[in-house]
Amino acid sequence: MSVDFKKFSGSGMTSDSSRLKLISELKKQGIKNNKVLNAMSIVPRHIFVDEAIAGKAYDNTALPIGKSQTISHPLIVAKMTEILINRNPKRILEIGTGSGYQAAILSLLVDKVYSIERIELLHKKANSIFRKVGFKNIYTKFADGNEGWSQKSPFDAIIVTAGALEVPSSLIEQLSSRGGILISPVKKNGKQYLKSIEKNNKIITEKVHGVVNFVPLLQGTEK
Repeated sequence: MSVDFKKFSGSGMTSDSSRLKLISELKKQGIKNNKVLNAMSIVPRHIFVDEAIAGKAYDNTALPIGKSQTISHPLIVAKMTEILINRNPKRILEIGTGSGYQAAILSLLVDKVYSIERIELLHKKANSIFRKVGFKNIYTKFADGNEGWSQKSPFDAIIVTAGALEVPSSLIEQLSSRGGILISPVKKNGKQYLKSIEKNNKIITEKVHGVVNFVPLLQGTEK
């Protein structure tokens, strides 16, 4: 795949040292998969946020992207990606395109990324970046993520980037029964927990990976 990040300019592009510092921080925080670390060193996070805050793009923090949404902490992006990539998926469904940063990271690691966004403005902005950079393996859809993308299922992995009280059954149904894995923030007792769900034939296993803080998973679309 041929991508060209040089088409974008901005304050973040001038600081390779900031990006390297972030990768060093991710390693210290426990991220071990070199493929994930390499992808995050390649993809310039600043092109996925407004130019006014591009100088903060390589801080390990969430940043606003409009419409009361955020681009996730790099550590959370790395952690969720690492959990999925360790299962060697080929086709991934993302619920919540947001800025497009998570999909961009995944696109360097898997064959195909399918991404759904319920807010039309964010959907269009992310698509604009994907086109300009030259991503050829990211497929997007403006729709309610709760419904998934049944026409393209089953998926080897599904990543949900918004918190819900429970994972929609439609998403679990669209997960491959041959070791498919889904990861999602799930709210319980006032806290959000990062939960993975693995599907092997009819056997479902779950695991919790710590406390997180994501925007809520909402139904419907917003134009």
